[in-house]
Amino acid sequence: MESLLSSSPTQFFSSQSNLFSSNLTRPTRLLTHSPRPRLQPLSCTVSHSSQTEAKAKEAKLWGGRFEDSVTDIVEKFTESISFDKQLYKHDIMGSKAHAAMLAQQGLINISDRDCILQGLEEIERRIEGGEFVWRTDREDVHMNIEATLTDMIGEPAKKLHTARSRNDQVLTDFRLWCRDAVDRIIGSIKHLQVALVSLALENEGLIVPGYTHLQRAQPVLLQHLLLAYVEQLERDAGRLLDCRARLNFCPLGACALAGTGLPIDRFMTSDALGFIAPLRNSIDAVSDRDFVLEFLSANSIIAIHLSRLGEEWVLWASEEFGFITPSDSVSTGSSIMPQKKNPDPMELVRGKSARVIGDLVALLTLCKGLPLAYNRDLQEDKEPTFDSVKTIVGMLEVSAEFAQNITFNKDRIKKALPAGYLDATTLADYLVKKGMPFRTSHDIVGRSVALCVSKNCQLQDLSLDELRSLSPVFENDVYEFLGVENAVKKFCSYGSTGSECVDSQLNYWVTKLKMNQN
Repeated sequence: MESLLSSSPTQFFSSQSNLFSSNLTRPTRLLTHSPRPRLQPLSCTVSHSSQTEAKAKEAKLWGGRFEDSVTDIVEKFTESISFDKQLYKHDIMGSKAHAAMLAQQGLINISDRDCILQGLEEIERRIEGGEFVWRTDREDVHMNIEATLTDMIGEPAKKLHTARSRNDQVLTDFRLWCRDAVDRIIGSIKHLQVALVSLALENEGLIVPGYTHLQRAQPVLLQHLLLAYVEQLERDAGRLLDCRARLNFCPLGACALAGTGLPIDRFMTSDALGFIAPLRNSIDAVSDRDFVLEFLSANSIIAIHLSRLGEEWVLWASEEFGFITPSDSVSTGSSIMPQKKNPDPMELVRGKSARVIGDLVALLTLCKGLPLAYNRDLQEDKEPTFDSVKTIVGMLEVSAEFAQNITFNKDRIKKALPAGYLDATTLADYLVKKGMPFRTSHDIVGRSVALCVSKNCQLQDLSLDELRSLSPVFENDVYEFLGVENAVKKFCSYGSTGSECVDSQLNYWVTKLKMNQN
C-alpha cells in the first residue's frame, strides 16, 4: 500500500493549470539575471551560539517614529508568532530568493548576500533543532527571523528588507504554505481512494440495497457504491488542483501596496520560488485572500463528502442495519455500557466537517468588509486555514484507516435484500421492453407491489396467472427480471450498477491509481 503513495500526488489528477497561464512578459527595462553565483567566502561572522533565553523587550524594527513602546496587553493581543511560526520554512525560502535578487540587481553586494544566506540557513537549522527562541515582542515569524539574523550577522541583515514589506512577505509565505498543503491533501485523497478501491475489489459481486430518501430503492453492487465516493474524491482533488494553479502567483515585490521605485526583478524571485509569474497588480497582490477562500471552500466540500461517508458507515454498523463490522482497532467502547462497540472515528469525521465549514465561514466573514489594500484584520486568516488543513488531512487519513479495517457482513446483507421490492423498477423496464408506455408499466407494477403487500410475498413469488391478471403482457420470461440478482444483471447503461459496467469502472480506477503495479 505504501508504495502506491510514494509518487507525487498531483500526477494522479487532471490539472487545469494551463487555464491560468499568465501571458506575462518580462519588462525590457529590468535587468536579465544570470544563474545564481556560488557563495563567496564570508567576510562576516555568523554566531552559532544557542539562544537559551529571551532577552528583555527590545525596540521594534518599525519603531523609529514612536516615542513609547506598546503596552503588554496590546503586544499580547496583536502578536501572531504563536501560530504563524509554522511559516518559518517558507519565510526563509522567500528571504533567500529576495536576497539573491537584490544582489543580482546591485542593491546589495555579493558579500552581504552570502552573509544573509548563510545566516538564514543557520536560523533554519536552529528552528528545526529546537534551539530557536521565538519571542512575542518580535511579533511574528518575519520579525523573529529578521531580528535574529541581525543579532547574528549585523549590518548585512538590515539590507534584507530592501524593497519588501511584511504585506507582500507574509503573502508570499502563505501562498507557498498553501501550495504545499494542497499537495499534502491530494496525497491523502489518493490514499483514501486506494483504500476504497481495494475494499471494492475484496467484495466482488456483493449486492446491497440502494437507498433514496433512506428508503429501499434498487439493488446495487457494493463496488458501485464505493466507487461513487472515489469519483467524488476525484473531483475534490480536481478542485484543489484548480485552486493551486490560481494561487501559484508571486506577490513578492509588491511591497506595502504600491510597489517600489528600486530596480528589483520580480520575475527572478517568482521563478526562484516556483511560481508561474508575479501578480500583475501590486494592490491586488497584498490585499486579497480569494486564494485562501477558494482553498477552504474546496476543503469544505471534501469534508461534506467525508461526512456523508461517515454517516453511511455509522448507520451500516448499527444493529438495525448490521451491514458492516469495524474491527476493534478502529472502534471504541462505553464508560458505562460494557457491551458497546462504537464506530467513533467516522462519527468524528461527520462531526469535524462542521469545524472545516466553520473555518471557511470565519474567513468569508473576515474578508467581507475590508477596503483596499492591506488591513491588519487579515492576520486572522492563518489560524482558520491551518486548522482546516490539519482537520481535513486527519479526516482523510482516519477514513482510509477505517476502510482498511471493516468487514461487510455478507449473510446479513443477503438476508436483508428481499425486503423493499428492490426489483420493481426492473419489472417496469420489462414491460417497457414489451412495448408498453412507461407510465402504464409504472402503474401496473405499483399494483403488483400492492398485491404482494396483501399476500406478504415478493414479486418473484407471484404466479404468472396473478401477474397476467394485472396485464396480459406478462409472459414466462418475466422471472428472468425478478429477484435482486436478476435485476442487477439487467442494468446495462453507461455508469450503471451492471456487472460489466462496474468491472469497467474498477479497471479504470486500478489503472489510474497505479494499483496494478504491485
